[in-house]
Amino acid sequence: MPSANDCFASRRPGLFGLVIAVAAVILVIGITAAFGLGGGDEGERVFGKAQARLGLVRIEGTIADAEKIVEFLRKLREDDSVKGVVLRINSPGGAFGPSQEIYMAVKKLEARKPVIASFSAVAASGGYYAACPAERIFSNPGTITGSIGVMTQLANVADLMQKLGVSFESLTTGKLKDAGSPFRPLSAEQRAYLENLIKDLNKQFSGDVAKERKLTPDAIAAIADGRAMTGARAMELGLVDELGGQEDAVDYLKKLVDLTGDVPLYKGPKKKSGLSELFSSDSRTMVDVKGAVLSWLLSGLVSGSEVPQTP
Repeated sequence: MPSANDCFASRRPGLFGLVIAVAAVILVIGITAAFGLGGGDEGERVFGKAQARLGLVRIEGTIADAEKIVEFLRKLREDDSVKGVVLRINSPGGAFGPSQEIYMAVKKLEARKPVIASFSAVAASGGYYAACPAERIFSNPGTITGSIGVMTQLANVADLMQKLGVSFESLTTGKLKDAGSPFRPLSAEQRAYLENLIKDLNKQFSGDVAKERKLTPDAIAAIADGRAMTGARAMELGLVDELGGQEDAVDYLKKLVDLTGDVPLYKGPKKKSGLSELFSSDSRTMVDVKGAVLSWLLSGLVSGSEVPQTP
């Protein structure tokens, strides 16, 4: 009497072959991920041991949260296979706190291994703040950078609310607690309070830039007024070291750490989605999913049951 497998193979030879092929692919991907034999952003490995490589950190878009970038910077700092790091920045800045947090993480990284910054279309305000601890900064001549300063914008809808016949009351434990409320104009005291607040933040920002770029108080005072500038002008003012793109920054870093040829780049933070997340080797859950899929396919062969098909 033919076995269940024989019956399945004879009744669905094409489907049987497809199931075997899919199972083999999943198995190979799982083994590759488990032993670190894959290439890509993680770089190349030989018998499970990572080759010397460079890190590439992408800081893109408005900076609203620093968690993923700071975590990736920590990984690069602790990974001995990473000999140096390029910060690739394309950001107009964003919230002060997260920008400052990235700055501090870059500073910690630079204390352990060389960090080179590379500016893309824009690296301004918080984007520049994040880069200023780098050992060397590369910028395109036409990059928009600088914008060293802090601002806050407050809407006021008091007149509109009055026309609509809507009133608004604010109960606070202190007269400055609701400073900046959109439902009433700022008092002179509230305005002075908020102005002092942003001046304090700007003092921190400009002070860190002056320290990292070795600028005199007069030099930083002349440019820490929020003005944006081109990469070419920033180089004249000491905010940028060299004019060039990402390739120039990578080549400079390779020479700095004595690496030649095609050096693997460990890029991040990763934006996982779809199949890339399914086959991620650093996720226990995804490994379990791969095992479950493989088990399901093989159980279909053993039992002789048919795999669901579309009409």
